[in-house]
Amino acid sequence: MSPRGLIVLAAAIAAAALTFRLGLWQLDRAAQKTALQTAIETRRTLPPIDAAGLATRAEAADEQHHRPVRLQGRWVAQHTVFLDNRQMEGRPGFFVVTPLALDAAGDAVLVQRGWVPRDASDRTRLPPVETPEGAVEIVGRIAPPPARLFELAAESGGPIRQNLELESFARETGLRLRPLSVLQLDGGDGEGSLLRRWSAPATDVHKHHVYAFQWFALSALIVVLYVWFQLVRPRLARRA
Repeated sequence: MSPRGLIVLAAAIAAAALTFRLGLWQLDRAAQKTALQTAIETRRTLPPIDAAGLATRAEAADEQHHRPVRLQGRWVAQHTVFLDNRQMEGRPGFFVVTPLALDAAGDAVLVQRGWVPRDASDRTRLPPVETPEGAVEIVGRIAPPPARLFELAAESGGPIRQNLELESFARETGLRLRPLSVLQLDGGDGEGSLLRRWSAPATDVHKHHVYAFQWFALSALIVVLYVWFQLVRPRLARRA
């Protein structure tokens, strides 16, 4: 085999191996997300967690995500935050986030109470949101802290914000926030202006199967093309 032929062979082997490995990686990602979806569905069937069982460390909080929760406490209404540029059912608006004080000692948890539309004529105008006073009981689902969106400037204060970082917000409010949040579900609490049709976590398992098929097909195509152009076609040409 000529030096050129060796180079072509090495390139074909490397490309076929790489694309085949990428296909295996996509199958592994699909398996991971399938396991995640199974864990989510299993956790949602577990009994609700109360304030005493709520995680105080980030490692423990990861194991509680997606579990149902039932909490009693008082809203810390003065620290309500409206997270901007959040969508629900394709409409832009705010996620309303309020700390729920679990006891008089300062322990609290961030509650994503629901979504409200934004004022189209004045984006700085706060929508009216009813916050009950006194002791309340909420039902919800444990979730990570509110997801971050891209922002050009650093996190700012005020009721309207792009993002909410848990540790800095805890220092700002003086509350001992648990390392998680709660997606509040409808529970007849009278807060009718809040929409709570939370999206299910996207696992996109089918997408990874499609990508895996494409990588495997490309790997097979590289092998077929090499065999045809480097082995079969030259042999047919010599016979002719």
